[in-house]
Amino acid sequence: MFTKHFVPSPTHLVPAALHSLTLTNPGLAVDVPNKVVYRRPGYGPRSQRVHIVSGGGSGHEPSFAGMVGPGLLSAAVAGTIFASPSAEQVRAAIMSRVDHSSREQGGGGGTGGGDDGGGVLVTVMNYTGDVLNFGMGVEKARAAGVNVEMVVVGDDVGVGRAKAGKVGRRGIAGTVLVHKISGALAAQGASLEQVAKVARLVADNLVSVGASLEHVHVPGRAKPDVNSPEYLKDGEVEIGMGIHNEQGSSREVVELPELVAKMLAQLLDPNDKDRAFVNVNSNEVVLLVNNLGGVSVLEMGGIVTEVATQLEKSYNIRPVRILSGTFMTSLNGLGFSITLLNVVNTDIGGPSMIELLDYPCEATGWSAPISKWTWEERNVATREEDASIGGETRPSGLKMDGTTAQQALTRALEAVVAAEPEVTRYDTVVGDGDCGIGLKRGAEAILNYLRSHGLSGDAVVDLANIVPIVEKEMDGTSGAIYAIFLNALLAALKSHGPGEASPQVWAKALRRSCDALSRYTPARPGDRTLVDALYPFVEAMEKTGDVKQAAEAAQKAAEGTKGMKPSLGRTVYIGGSGFEQVPDPGAWGLASFFLGLAGVKRVDDGWEKL
Repeated sequence: MFTKHFVPSPTHLVPAALHSLTLTNPGLAVDVPNKVVYRRPGYGPRSQRVHIVSGGGSGHEPSFAGMVGPGLLSAAVAGTIFASPSAEQVRAAIMSRVDHSSREQGGGGGTGGGDDGGGVLVTVMNYTGDVLNFGMGVEKARAAGVNVEMVVVGDDVGVGRAKAGKVGRRGIAGTVLVHKISGALAAQGASLEQVAKVARLVADNLVSVGASLEHVHVPGRAKPDVNSPEYLKDGEVEIGMGIHNEQGSSREVVELPELVAKMLAQLLDPNDKDRAFVNVNSNEVVLLVNNLGGVSVLEMGGIVTEVATQLEKSYNIRPVRILSGTFMTSLNGLGFSITLLNVVNTDIGGPSMIELLDYPCEATGWSAPISKWTWEERNVATREEDASIGGETRPSGLKMDGTTAQQALTRALEAVVAAEPEVTRYDTVVGDGDCGIGLKRGAEAILNYLRSHGLSGDAVVDLANIVPIVEKEMDGTSGAIYAIFLNALLAALKSHGPGEASPQVWAKALRRSCDALSRYTPARPGDRTLVDALYPFVEAMEKTGDVKQAAEAAQKAAEGTKGMKPSLGRTVYIGGSGFEQVPDPGAWGLASFFLGLAGVKRVDDGWEKL
């Protein structure tokens, strides 16, 4: 059995997950035998007459149990993973886990309309098991005298009319918009007729489609077979994959821009008669970009930007609300879905769909904290002040041959770029593999500056122009170390005054920079860091004033870090014997820079001019 889960037993996992909701929201309770999460008595608006019950198989959290709370659902029924709850569970939720009494406040109120004492709206996604079991539960409750309606949501366009046949569209993430809007209306005291009408209007004006890079793994089941036709290879994406691993419309190798373009076409192309379910022609459109569970927050940000950009550029749609987050998952699904709501008039004489979407709620699964005032203000003001500190650096009079210096610096930076694969390989063994990329990024940025601006021959001015590039382009620990060192070097050169920027001047300034750096990091030679190459270079420069000898000393020291037990850096946490196999990546990269600066390279046991 495949056990790469913290809780591999689904029998234990589902009840534990439901119980957790009562821990994170004390207003909720759980009916363990029936797997129903519901609002505790008295938790919710007193004007509410209609209660909304939903549910489905587990594995789609925070839907549905995470949507229970004032302004949203009154109760949610959970099945086992990817399986519908039973009709008896649904009946129990409708009959005994919501308040059927009419608790109208004096003085009227609510949205008005209808004179019934309340009722229950059951919303269910369009899957055969869910529709049958929820439908049976509804009929049992209705036979017992409960005023109950049922709305089936099918918003997925991934499978078109021809293939879906009589089954119709599957329900996916757009369902949460039905819950949010109808739940807000119910919270304001509307009648069952009104709440059901608006829920159907929302469902009828929804289109959604998902995409995934792999099938999800269900706890308790065997590991997926990599040789099966269902298995997605690296680079493949399935467009239209359902939230239970169901097949989509196509499997392709595409980058994000092309993928989003294909998904939006399925949602919006009126000429695609197989999928043109909704004519999205309203002046107001809501965009929901949903994380299927396994996409990082960082990557979701990139996806949202791509979707919103293409909507405006290709379809002239600027959504009035953009919601992004984890609303309906497929366990740890490595994918996302796009939902568009075509906002229409509700014709109930009350709040609009957008007002209901903005209406406050209290549920752990609803992640849309931006207020309607912020959306409606559409503030486009920015702060345009220069973010840099200080102005242009004044000439210092500390002179050097600009042409010679530029040639040497260019060689050094090109040596760093050339060494990137080697440094990356070393850092993959003892770190997280980003050291070479960071050094290369910084080196290429400075090279671009040199090509467009060149060096002036004033040591202070030239270094002052390079320091911000390092600060901007190089991040992480090594970026901070280089930034501190170079800023200290700049201060040391400024204090020297006019004259010639001789090797001795540079040596003294470098020593002061090392002293400054030592105040911020405990790294010293022997700790297996870039300092192991830096200090020998500076010491040799002090003694000889010869860049070549200093570079050779730095290279030998970098080679000496191989087998040196680390005292600082990520290598300490990683452990293992990798440090015995390769030199320190940071020291190696810096030594490469120094060798390029001196115009030499290592050849067997000697040195050769570049």
